[in-house]
Amino acid sequence: MDEVGDLDELDELYDELLVARAAEGDDDAFAVLVHRHSAPLLALAYHLLGNVSDAEEAVQDALVSAWRRLPEFRRDATFRTWMYRIVTNRCLNVLRAHAPPVSLDAVPEPAVHDASGEPARAVENAAATAALAHALRDLRPAQRACWVLRELHGLSYKEIAQVVGENEQTVRGRLFRARRTLMKEMSSWR
Repeated sequence: MDEVGDLDELDELYDELLVARAAEGDDDAFAVLVHRHSAPLLALAYHLLGNVSDAEEAVQDALVSAWRRLPEFRRDATFRTWMYRIVTNRCLNVLRAHAPPVSLDAVPEPAVHDASGEPARAVENAAATAALAHALRDLRPAQRACWVLRELHGLSYKEIAQVVGENEQTVRGRLFRARRTLMKEMSSWR
């Protein structure tokens, strides 16, 4: 196994230890888990919902739910995957409740630092980012969730299947359709 794989395995073992301690009532262990995982969970929620306050609320609700359900955690998935599933489900529920879907470009993207100093390049990058956000908004929520989990969070097909509660073949199909739609929508940016 390579060094990165070793570190990932150590992270999972450390999480397992923290989960076991937190399930026994150790508040500090759960606080460490929250600290370790809240940033990627918030990024996931933001990419699914496109709104910082909705994303923060979804993550907070997911963490409270996880704390309450921690003794039930069967460990058939990693803590990270389990939390991604809880956050994704919360976000999909929010998306289903909103009509029309929440815009992913409702909150402006942070300014892109342009090392070359070319303002035209910065404007073009911002426009491309806005176009991608618009195209993502138009995807079905289940396709958007699979795409965000794969492309922005780097989860494997197996992990995504665990997160969204589907089989790997369904995940692959959703990703295929999402990528096809995004390629079509972004064709003018090539």
